[in-house]
Amino acid sequence: MPTAMATIEHATQLLDFSQKLDITLLDSVVSCFYMAHGPQQRMADQILTQLKQHPDAWTRVDTILEFSNNQQTKYFALQILEAVIKTRWKVLPTEQCEGIKKYIVGLIIKISSEAEMLQKEKTYIGKLNMILVEILKHEWPKKWPTFVSDIVGASKANESLCQNNMVILKLLSEEVFDFSSGQMTQAKAKHLKDSMCSEFSQIFTLCQFVMENSQNVTLIGATLETLLRFLNWIPLGYIFETQLTSTLVYKFLNVPMFRNVTLKCLTEIAGIGATQYDEQFVVLFSLTMAQLKQMLPLTINIKDAYANGKDDEQKFIQNLSLFLCTFLKEHGQLVEKKEELHTTLLEALHYLVLISEVEETEIFKICLEYWNALASDLYRENPFPSSTPLLISQQIPPRRQMYLSVFSKVRLIMIARMAKPEEVLVVENDQGEVVREFMKDTDTINLYKNMRETLVYLTHLDYQDTERIMTEKLQNQVNGTEWSWKNLNTLCWAVGSISGAMHEEDEKRFLVTVIKDLLGLCEIKRGKDNKAIIASNIMYIVGQYPRFLRAHWKFLKTVVNKLFEFMHETHDGVQDMACDTFIKIAQKCRRHFVQVQVGEVMPFIEEILNNTQSIVCDLQPLQVHTFYEAVGYMISAQTDSVVMERLIEKYMSLPNQAWDNIVKEATRNIDHLREIEVVKQLGNILKTNVRGCKSVGHPFVTQLGRIYLDMLNVYRCLSENISVAISENGEIVTKQPLIRAMRTVKTETLRLISTWVSKSNDAKLVCDNFIPPLLDAVLGDYQRNVPNAREPEVLSTMATFVNKLEGNVKEHIPQIFDAVFECTLEMINKPCYQYLLNSSSWCLIPFLEQETAVQSFYQTYYMMIVQHVLSVVTDTSHTAGLTMHATILAHMFNLVETSKVSEPLFPVGSTQYHSNQVKVTVQGLFDLDQDIPAFKEHLRDFMVQIKEFRSEDVGDLYLEEREKQLQAAQEEKRKVQLSVPGMVNPHDMPEEMQD
Repeated sequence: MPTAMATIEHATQLLDFSQKLDITLLDSVVSCFYMAHGPQQRMADQILTQLKQHPDAWTRVDTILEFSNNQQTKYFALQILEAVIKTRWKVLPTEQCEGIKKYIVGLIIKISSEAEMLQKEKTYIGKLNMILVEILKHEWPKKWPTFVSDIVGASKANESLCQNNMVILKLLSEEVFDFSSGQMTQAKAKHLKDSMCSEFSQIFTLCQFVMENSQNVTLIGATLETLLRFLNWIPLGYIFETQLTSTLVYKFLNVPMFRNVTLKCLTEIAGIGATQYDEQFVVLFSLTMAQLKQMLPLTINIKDAYANGKDDEQKFIQNLSLFLCTFLKEHGQLVEKKEELHTTLLEALHYLVLISEVEETEIFKICLEYWNALASDLYRENPFPSSTPLLISQQIPPRRQMYLSVFSKVRLIMIARMAKPEEVLVVENDQGEVVREFMKDTDTINLYKNMRETLVYLTHLDYQDTERIMTEKLQNQVNGTEWSWKNLNTLCWAVGSISGAMHEEDEKRFLVTVIKDLLGLCEIKRGKDNKAIIASNIMYIVGQYPRFLRAHWKFLKTVVNKLFEFMHETHDGVQDMACDTFIKIAQKCRRHFVQVQVGEVMPFIEEILNNTQSIVCDLQPLQVHTFYEAVGYMISAQTDSVVMERLIEKYMSLPNQAWDNIVKEATRNIDHLREIEVVKQLGNILKTNVRGCKSVGHPFVTQLGRIYLDMLNVYRCLSENISVAISENGEIVTKQPLIRAMRTVKTETLRLISTWVSKSNDAKLVCDNFIPPLLDAVLGDYQRNVPNAREPEVLSTMATFVNKLEGNVKEHIPQIFDAVFECTLEMINKPCYQYLLNSSSWCLIPFLEQETAVQSFYQTYYMMIVQHVLSVVTDTSHTAGLTMHATILAHMFNLVETSKVSEPLFPVGSTQYHSNQVKVTVQGLFDLDQDIPAFKEHLRDFMVQIKEFRSEDVGDLYLEEREKQLQAAQEEKRKVQLSVPGMVNPHDMPEEMQD
């Protein structure tokens, strides 16, 4: 074999299609790509990429596959062929398509006819199978109507061939039923699904024959895997009116090598909702449970068995949890109604309790989903009215009675395994150290939410049992028998999670006990780590019970003073958590801080404002901002405007003092605003103002008015500094710390103004006093600046004005439009600025709807906008905005259709598509421009077609629909949650539901 360097020197010969292909040279280049390093590998990659992209490369595939001895080379050849089939099949001559099809089929039959060869060439045959399926997506059923009968007939030749044919059928099923969304046009997907269903009887007969007669282990395994893919779409008669379920349970479930795939098939069947087959479901449950008890005795410790089991055994436990949860969720009530099956039902629940103890999060999530559904169902069947004392509810409904002992075990598991809530920032790391959490684990947060919801339902079903378990576990923390950070954490997180689920009197008694024991524990335990863990748990719990705090002023005051104490504690995460808890309490108990409470001489807000300096002295800037937002919520509860104005003045005195000093010094020496520490301080002062404005709302106008003109002057000055720096040093200077700090000041200035405008209730005041000087300072700067120095916040600020002030801002629209539209449009088509399209699209449609819009605008911008929007539509990173883009395009096509555009526009044709395809697409864009959903579907089909040509992934085209479905489900779930006391986190509840 030649050396790597010599190979690469000759490799360019491979790109000369007038010469015969040198297979040995190609093998060497492929080997060089996989085994060499540095320049040789890069050169090999370049040659192979060029070869793959050559339009005639596919004509050499058969030669490569026949004569190459290198598996990697063969795989490379198949990649070339796959790309051609996916993207150019429709433009290839019919005889060439037929030739490729026959060649691939022949190759598959040759390799898969011998079991030894099939096993040896596993990867190779896998790729060939995928290529055949790609061909089928184009050819079947129209051009290859006999495919199903062909493959079923061929399967009878020998078992090895039959095994591979099962894999092909499985892949085809997946492509048509699982992955077709967004991968092919809607009409094509429907046609393939209909064809698959209508011809399924032949495939089912083949599967049945194999399961009943074959002794070949690998063939049976492949058949069961294929059957598994069919079960979610085949007509139900094939499942319930044949011997399929009994064959699966009796013949395959207790065979170790088949039990996992069999259990998956049974789970798929269990998930079907079809009341006409209720009796068959009951029989399925009884048969499966009888087999399971032989395989897995009820006395077994599943937690230990899983920990010590092999991979296959662990998968069995997971599959068992899926089967039981799926069946009981779908058909549990069916089994409940049959008294003779109650013991079997309790045995199934016993399995689930044991599986819930397994130390594997994914398995626990499966069980949790079922416990949640069951507890929710039992609660809704007979919810306790929140006003009724719980002692009255002694009569337990019979259905609930059945689950009493099971639920007690589930409560214990939930409390012992409670996931960490988002609010808790002090954590134990993998090394056993107590540290601040910097990265939020969204998986853990979602798990906590689901566990919290489940525990709330379980508490409603038997609050005394929940309280008993928690109190006992807390006593074991205090007396040391169960003391550990993990045990204390999970217990406290569980205590915090059931806020609002108990009757108020019971909650008060329970909470006083918990806090008293925790404070006592804090005194007993030594060591900063122990104290930090206990402190974080105290803060978490008190933050979760605002109802209790509102009803007990002295306790509330003690808690807030304790939080101020924690704000000086330098242990990682404690200060952050103290600030976060403080803001939550401020939001939910705000009125109590501005009223004179019993036994007090003045409102507590006065005390806080008098001591602000000493409270925040050890906090970082971000923490100070949080503190200011929290105090702002308290001030917003003051109803006397004169008192409120005085409070705001006192509240902002520290930031104002620093602001005045900087402005005074800058007036004396303008270079003062070129010092990085000064600019950073300005940024922090403005951030404090933004957070204050966010919480105080419209009354913050007194503070804004005090600094407004100075702030705009600083904005102008810093804009000038940035422009000078760019002209002298180029755009690279925008990355320097000083320039970035200056831009932060500009951004925060705009953010402060838009925050106040969005909360303002006096449109005239805004338009007369605040907008003119702002536009003067901001718009010219935006227009003049180089793209990299433009503040995107300008666009969102203008959008806030237009949305909030509506008709009042009409006179300023031309000035805004003139300053931002053209220069932003120029930026949109550059990849790094495409995000600006969404920021600026707010102005497109309203402007185009104005009768006064001149034809010259259409001549100048119409095609440019269409091209820009289409380029964004076809960019996969902007799929989420498809509805907005479709709305803009539909509006623009409608403008032409309704003759509102009278000047000629020059359409840009595309040479990539058949003229008929272009005609259908364009006609559809006009025909559907009044129906946005249909227009969007048409646009999506067009995107499938162009991406089919470009061989791009089209799996994201339904992203927006998936997001909307999730959002709708979320909104529905929230409505349900709001109806259950304690279900919604007290800090997520609407204000009107607080008291």
